[in-house]
Amino acid sequence: MIKVKEKISGTFASFKGGEIFARIRGYISTVKKNNRSVLEELSNVLKGKPYIPCGVGC
Repeated sequence: MIKVKEKISGTFASFKGGEIFARIRGYISTVKKNNRSVLEELSNVLKGKPYIPCGVGC
């Protein structure tokens, strides 16, 4: 995904922008892997209630 973003825009405007993109993309990936609604979970993040998956053996 990062390579696609880099090819489309040429590069990230800053290193911090790349970090932010990676963090958001990682969260979306985790939400999808746990069969959760991406839009609902992003909405919850903005409300201050992020989805945090349980660890191994839950």
